[in-house]
Amino acid sequence: MTIELTFLGTGSMVPTKDRNVQSILLEREGELILFDCGEGTQRQMNIAGYSRAKVRKVFLTHWHGDHVSGLIGLIQTIFNSGYQHTLHVYGPKGTKLRMEHLRKTVDFENKVSLEVHELSPPTGQTMTAFENEDYAIECASMKHGTPCIAYRFDEKDRVRINMDYAFKEYGLKSGPLVGKLKRGETVEFKGQRITPDDVCYKVAGKSFVLIPDTGVNNLIPLLAESADLMISEASFTNEHEGKAQEFKHLTAAQAALLAQQAGVKRLVLTHFSQRYTDSGTHLAEARVHFPDTEAAHDFFKVKV
Repeated sequence: MTIELTFLGTGSMVPTKDRNVQSILLEREGELILFDCGEGTQRQMNIAGYSRAKVRKVFLTHWHGDHVSGLIGLIQTIFNSGYQHTLHVYGPKGTKLRMEHLRKTVDFENKVSLEVHELSPPTGQTMTAFENEDYAIECASMKHGTPCIAYRFDEKDRVRINMDYAFKEYGLKSGPLVGKLKRGETVEFKGQRITPDDVCYKVAGKSFVLIPDTGVNNLIPLLAESADLMISEASFTNEHEGKAQEFKHLTAAQAALLAQQAGVKRLVLTHFSQRYTDSGTHLAEARVHFPDTEAAHDFFKVKV
């Protein structure tokens, strides 16, 4: 199964003519999940050709305006479109109260089915934010000026059957017995005993981690360990490392060193300060430490 990520906004606090503020869209098996929802996110979705009515979950990293200011408009739009689902919103400590305040700022013409989940990972540890039979989302607290959450998406391993081998060796075709084998059950077929180990193999699930606004901290490599993809804020270059430290952000080089420490396969940088006209310097400084680095731009797509 393919996980596709679309960067709907790659700037920091102030949108520019080239970069909208933060939002990343995940598409998997027709389900859309948003990570942050900055100003203009629903318009960016429209331009990218995504139906806003397919969003089922929104994971907020923190409550700074460039990460949440598009949320109320998106909620109003999708529920005015005849949305038949419950929208789940996840976020750090304070999210329930802030969502109550946010909903009071507008009048809703249609009934809103909205469930808010507040996440408070234990200090120095990760915790599960969401899990179903297909994937799990872990989270950890970051080091920023307000409660801030990083997320990791892990697909679960999938069991597959080598149908060519199963037919050649056992005469087995698709059907209920195949389903039982995939569930780990041993079956009998034409007098033969077939175990899952005889015909099954595992396909490893994919993973990515999103590191939002934060200063350097030890939880980043812990959460990101061996991920297929790490997406990280890189607000500053080495020239402005002092500002990164002051405002609890990362430089591109720091993000790359953390990716190296975590042993991830790929790194994509985002959340660039409006002071930079391009991301060339960020990319050059990051690749010194982690060669497989890319710099995102609005509507940049990555398959995991």
